[in-house]
Amino acid sequence: MKKICFIMVFLLGTGAIFAQDFNVTVYGSYVFDDSFDSYYDYNAYYNGKIKGGLQWGIGGEYKPSPYMGVELTYFRQDTDSPTTYQTLYSNGVQRTNFDLGINYLMLGGNRYFSSLNAPFQGFGGLMAGVMFANLHNPDLDRDSDVTKFSWGAKLGGIYWMSDYVGIKLQAQLLSAVQAAGGGFYFSAYGPQTGVTTYSTIYQFSLGGGLVFSLN
Repeated sequence: MKKICFIMVFLLGTGAIFAQDFNVTVYGSYVFDDSFDSYYDYNAYYNGKIKGGLQWGIGGEYKPSPYMGVELTYFRQDTDSPTTYQTLYSNGVQRTNFDLGINYLMLGGNRYFSSLNAPFQGFGGLMAGVMFANLHNPDLDRDSDVTKFSWGAKLGGIYWMSDYVGIKLQAQLLSAVQAAGGGFYFSAYGPQTGVTTYSTIYQFSLGGGLVFSLN
């Protein structure tokens, strides 16, 4: 919670500095399920799913021109991850429904496509940043944390209801590179699990938010 509050204060504070060309967006989207799997050998593998659900966030965007923007965003999802796995040191196949919290901190650029006086603005954007996540194993009552490089892309539009408030609709893809693996899901007992391969996470979402212009 302290980390979230710090990010929100930072974004709003930055908006006060660049108030003439600054937007703040409150996001809410639905993230779809994403499956992952990896097979080290016949007796060491895992496969599972990151369940879909609500992803919320906040973003601050500075626009050096009417057609370009630089946006810092934070996204959060609380979900679960039912996983089936077997390790070199386990007795048979195991199944666990892990509790998973996923956070993204992303910096990217947006390109707008519209006339200056139009109420609707289309846009596309690319992002890069980090994913930091926490996974809780309810069977062992243990936690595991991971921080990985992430990238993203988005496409959508903003309908401005007034000079200061708009509705944003967008499709978004966020990916964490080599985020699921033995070091993440089964780290309760360290590397002795025997599964050392990794799987990249892809999270596709549909949603949007409210945009507030500080111009």
